[in-house]
Amino acid sequence: MKKVLLSIFAVIALSIPVNAAYNASDRVQTVGEALLTKNGISIQNVKFTVVSGDVNNSEFGTNRVVNISSADLAYTGNDNEVAAVVANELGHIISGHASKGKIVSLITSGAETNNNSTASTLAQNYQSSKEEKEADVIAVNLMANSGYNPLAIIVVLTKQTGTYWETLQGKPANADRAMNVYDYTGYAYPAKLKAGYACNEYKNFVSYANTVITDRNSNKKTQAKLDKELQKYRKNSVSQITKFKTRGGLSGWDAAYGLLNAQ
Repeated sequence: MKKVLLSIFAVIALSIPVNAAYNASDRVQTVGEALLTKNGISIQNVKFTVVSGDVNNSEFGTNRVVNISSADLAYTGNDNEVAAVVANELGHIISGHASKGKIVSLITSGAETNNNSTASTLAQNYQSSKEEKEADVIAVNLMANSGYNPLAIIVVLTKQTGTYWETLQGKPANADRAMNVYDYTGYAYPAKLKAGYACNEYKNFVSYANTVITDRNSNKKTQAKLDKELQKYRKNSVSQITKFKTRGGLSGWDAAYGLLNAQ
C-alpha cells in the first residue's frame, strides 16, 4: 500500500510544472504601469527599460522612457522588490533631480570654479544622499498607494554591499537611507510598518533600527527634529506627486529647464 501511495505522489509531483526562476526584468513594465495608474498618474505610452551601467532619466519629459538599472534589479526577488527599484527611479523623475542638475550646470558654467576637489566631492555626495532620500520617500508613497509593500525598499538597500565605514560601525548597507524609509513608513503608513516584511534581511535591519530608536528616545531634541523632518517629507512628497500629475508628467524643475532652454 505504501509503495502504491508513493508511486501516486511521484506521478503527481512529476505532473506539476516547475516554475521558472523569477525574472525581475520581465516584471518591470507591469510593475511600473501599476505604480503610475494606481497613483492616478495618467501618462500615456510610458516605457520602462532595463539598462546596464549608469541610469539617465533626464529625457523622460520628452521621450517618456524610464530607465531601470539591471544592477539594482539583481537585488530583487519578487514584485515588491522590483517596485522598490522602479519607484525610486520614478521618485527621482517626479522630483526633477536630473533637470535640477542641468539648471545648476547652466548657472555655474560661467562662474569661476573652485579647485578644492575634496570640498566639491563632499558637497556632491551630500546632495546625492539628499536626493536619494527624497526619491525614497516618494517611492514609499507610490508603493503604499499601489498595494506594494514599501518596506521592500529597505530589503533591496540592505542586500547591497555596505561601505567600509558602515561595515566598521556594524551598520547594514545604506543604513541611513534604510532608516529614513523605516521612519517615514512608520509616520505616514503605520499599518504597513506594523505588518512588516517576511525575510531575514528585513529582520536583521529591524534589530539595527531598534538600537537607533532606543538611542534616539533618550534625546528629546533628536526626536523632535525627526518629527519635523517627517512632517516636511510628507508634505513635500505629496505635493510633488500632485504637481507632477497636474503638469502631465513634468516636475517643477523640468518646466523651469524647458523655459530656460527656450530662451
